[in-house]
Amino acid sequence: MIVRSFKDIENTDRHVKGKKGTWESKRIILARERVGFSLHETTVYAGTTTSMWYANHIEAVLCVEGETELTNDETGEKHLITPGVMYLLDGHERHTLRARTDSRFICVFNPPVTGGEDHDDSGAYPLMTEPAEA
Repeated sequence: MIVRSFKDIENTDRHVKGKKGTWESKRIILARERVGFSLHETTVYAGTTTSMWYANHIEAVLCVEGETELTNDETGEKHLITPGVMYLLDGHERHTLRARTDSRFICVFNPPVTGGEDHDDSGAYPLMTEPAEA
């Protein structure tokens, strides 16, 4: 059994801040736990725009705080994401978040991330894996 809080992982290697300065993510469950998914609390900062594309992952996102516009970059369709709204990137959609306020999300990734991932120039996370246990 694992018990930990997001507060426990602040300012550790599980607390990742995007190199473009638009978001931070507290990664409470990672690939090293070997449970088949990772779980994160991600904050997207007010007034920022972040374009992403999870070419190697499926992500489910639940908004718990804030107001953000989500654009499906492939169709142009826009959605207002507010507390209680979930979106699922089950088709590896390229998408853009425009945070109207600081917005906090609970995110689940499959396959799980290892912890150090950040968006590359295409907006994707690289597919990284944990080494097999000896």
